[in-house]
Amino acid sequence: MKLLVTGGAGFIGSHLLAHLDAQKEHETVVLDNLSTGSAKHVPQGMKLCVGDICDLGTVDKLFAAEKFDAVIHFAAQTMVPYSLQHPQEDCNTNLIGLLNILESCRKYGVKTVVFSSSAAVYGDNPNIPLTEDLPLVPTSCYGITKMTSEHYLRMYHDLYGINSIVLRFANVYGERQGEGGEGGVISIFCKLLVQDKPLTVFGNGEQTRDFVYAGDIAQAAAKALNLQGFNVINISTSRETSLNELLGAFKSACGHDLTVNYAPAREGDIFRSVLSNDKLKSLLGFVPQMDIEHGIPKTYNDYLTRRKEGN
Repeated sequence: MKLLVTGGAGFIGSHLLAHLDAQKEHETVVLDNLSTGSAKHVPQGMKLCVGDICDLGTVDKLFAAEKFDAVIHFAAQTMVPYSLQHPQEDCNTNLIGLLNILESCRKYGVKTVVFSSSAAVYGDNPNIPLTEDLPLVPTSCYGITKMTSEHYLRMYHDLYGINSIVLRFANVYGERQGEGGEGGVISIFCKLLVQDKPLTVFGNGEQTRDFVYAGDIAQAAAKALNLQGFNVINISTSRETSLNELLGAFKSACGHDLTVNYAPAREGDIFRSVLSNDKLKSLLGFVPQMDIEHGIPKTYNDYLTRRKEGN
């Protein structure tokens, strides 16, 4: 099929492009404004359109010219703290940008949209493991725009028959990760370790997260192209990893002891978080393969290399 990947030059998108390039099953076009991504992440042979999803003219022109069968929509404002400081920008990118894509899909007969949502839609819900049928009470502007996006996708399926597959990512990490986005604690630890600075853990380190590798996200997104109807699926390991376990993985990656300072727990921080992946198994027949014991060294070594190269 002919496929559009928005945000393909970014962190998670680059893993998706690498997977699609290896599979050789689809003709892929990439739309990215390169605000956080890089053109060098686009494999040779894939067409890169440098443009913004918020520019309806650019989006419409691209859809009219390329006649896509499906879209994987990864372009977004992804940082939770930034969304609270800049709610209008977060809304514009995540909602108006999505609507530009969906309207073009409707107008030009695109059959399928795969969308990157987030565990942020659940908010601070103690009913773990979190399942897709739980009430959504997001606690950030980012979470609200992702939740609202899911409703738009459902509506475009119900009204126009577009297959709409919502993928709710857990805490994503991996090579080419930026600073402060999904899985932020991992990129923060990478940055401090490269600078030979101590790490700070708020609380006793037993708080947990569900860390999922970006390469596994890529595989799940490609598999989701085959689904029909409207579906919401957690993309997660369904495993709780404590910060102390994470520190152990970083110690192995660095090859030396870490300097860790434990500080009082921060008010409002979620103590335990993990997403059920039962639906992922049943609908896509897929389970993330990468564990932190192998994924953290890959992530840390990539970060170290990029810093040495000045990237």
